[in-house]
Amino acid sequence: MADKRDYYEVLGVGKQASESEIKSAYRKLAKKYHPDANPGDKEAEAKFKEASEAYAVLSDSEKRSKYDQFGHAAFEGGAGGAADFDMGDIFAEFFGGGGGGGFFDSFFGGGRSANRNGPMRGADVATSVNISFEEACFGTKKTINVVVKDPCKTCGGNGAKPGTSPETCTKCNGRGQITFTQQSIFGTVSNVQTCPDCRGTGKIIKEKCPDCHGTGFIASRKNLEIDIPAGIDNGQSVRLREKGEPGKNGGPRGDLLVQVRVNRHPIFKRQGMDIYSTVPISFTQAALGAEINIKTIDGDEKYTIKAGTQTDTRVNLRSKGVPSLRNKQIRGNHYVTFVVQTPAKLSQEQKDILMQFDKTLPANMAAGEGAPKKGGIFSKNKKKR
Repeated sequence: MADKRDYYEVLGVGKQASESEIKSAYRKLAKKYHPDANPGDKEAEAKFKEASEAYAVLSDSEKRSKYDQFGHAAFEGGAGGAADFDMGDIFAEFFGGGGGGGFFDSFFGGGRSANRNGPMRGADVATSVNISFEEACFGTKKTINVVVKDPCKTCGGNGAKPGTSPETCTKCNGRGQITFTQQSIFGTVSNVQTCPDCRGTGKIIKEKCPDCHGTGFIASRKNLEIDIPAGIDNGQSVRLREKGEPGKNGGPRGDLLVQVRVNRHPIFKRQGMDIYSTVPISFTQAALGAEINIKTIDGDEKYTIKAGTQTDTRVNLRSKGVPSLRNKQIRGNHYVTFVVQTPAKLSQEQKDILMQFDKTLPANMAAGEGAPKKGGIFSKNKKKR
């Protein structure tokens, strides 16, 4: 990932750029580096692809948010929301592409008029996995059970009964598409449609394989091990390259997208890389100070409470939060809020002691003038006098 430039830098805009500014910046770069305007210039072609990739992420609010938080790591080998995009669609948005021939067809795979019988990438498959809060923080390995399609061994993947072969479709002559013309006010118009007989495959299977029933694939359940990176958050995904549906006509397999669901923790709450928790302390600890143990994802952390600590006081345990997906050496913080506990029931002896203590306070505090806004520990006892 180190060789990739920052997407904002690629488009020449700031991180606060609006949607229209991003769109305008990409339009200028696309026109400048479009390979039709720079024939044979590999550097221009590379810059065109780089700009298109940057635009695909920054023009999508969800992807942009993930990129702002995790950088390129959000779209590579983990952290969901991978930066997949159809460069043909992006190009068409600005220049009206979609089967116009020339560079558009060759560079983007023929747009919408691509050869249906050419190699086609398999579909992506989605599943999910549940992990604990700690596993999300530090990373883990999980084994998932998924349904995977593989080429049928009986027919070799062609879908035909052993001893037979698929035949070329006579309706489309193996092209998978049929062209028909019709008259309009503009003259003769040609339209292309998927062949209804072969459904775009260009082949007709008269005798289907008894095992795969003509599909060419057999589905089975398999166990796959996945690496879940440290710092992943709830709802993000891990991408397993070429573990999805098989491709057609020699095309590559699709990917397996595993959405991570993080179980709630009874104590900790997470916001980005930071962790928040609440720790109850006694009145004595708050008034006199004390050394306590605070639970963190790394284990118990010793902390010294200052004398006179008020309820809702928040302290920061630096670098005790969640590791960054971009740099495992960087971690968030753990924010702890202290809540002073008021005893619900007191013995008569305890009440007498507290009443005696209350009498020793300065007059303004005894009257409540110098007490915390939320009331003191003796507020109930004062009402009973």
